[in-house]
Amino acid sequence: MSYNHLIYFSEETLFDRKYLEIATPGTIMNVFDRNINIDALFKFSQISHSTQVHLKNVYSSLTVCMFLAAAGSYVHVVMRLFQGGVLSVLCSLGMMFWLAMTPHSPDTEKKRLAILAGFAFLTGVGLGPTLDFVIAINPSIIVTAFMGTSVIFICFTLSALYAKRRAYLFLGGTLMSGLSILFLMSVMNMFFGSLMLFKAHMYLGLLIMCGFVLFDTQLIIEKAENGDKDYVWHCVDLFLDFITIFRKLMVILALNDKVLSLLHNPTFLKAKEQVW
Repeated sequence: MSYNHLIYFSEETLFDRKYLEIATPGTIMNVFDRNINIDALFKFSQISHSTQVHLKNVYSSLTVCMFLAAAGSYVHVVMRLFQGGVLSVLCSLGMMFWLAMTPHSPDTEKKRLAILAGFAFLTGVGLGPTLDFVIAINPSIIVTAFMGTSVIFICFTLSALYAKRRAYLFLGGTLMSGLSILFLMSVMNMFFGSLMLFKAHMYLGLLIMCGFVLFDTQLIIEKAENGDKDYVWHCVDLFLDFITIFRKLMVILALNDKVLSLLHNPTFLKAKEQVW
């Protein structure tokens, strides 16, 4: 068939003849010459303007929390001024409960932001022992895990923003049940000490936290649409999602890297040859 003509099937076709009569290379190229409106990609018609402003405050606070958490991790790993452990975890939980007990109002906004900053910093310090474990295996895993977490978080966030409102809120019950299963697996593994059970806990936890990004994002939108503009506490929800995904992804990559290094270890290969 030449480019000059296209044969259409019948006079009663549902398509208008002008779309089928001629297709030349020039007309095909015109399809790709159309202007693409990039601004349309960032318009969320199903979200009101006030809620969009609220989301900007949430993600701006989240960005600041990331820098503060990175500073806390730096203090533990490099400067060794504060050591992450049980004390730092308890302190970060205390800051979170303090933030939850402080009512949201214009008068307490600066105070709550200061508490949020302290919570983010202590959370970063609490990541220190995990970072030490990963650095001992392969320091490049930290960068890989952070980039992977960022891609996961952005993709699931955009999915929640572009989806129909309340489309993922049904996941709440399933995700809470998943957290209960993870808790039971942790308790069981305290007695069995199984590496396979630990890995299953990590992978299942990663999957559940990805679902929480969808759920929390849409829940924040619904709360904002109903008048709840507490962007500080909403930032805490997303910050915990990001940190948990980052921690689990780091551990998964570190364990896989350790297994690969063991398989390529000359001593291991020599012992394997002797067995065979």
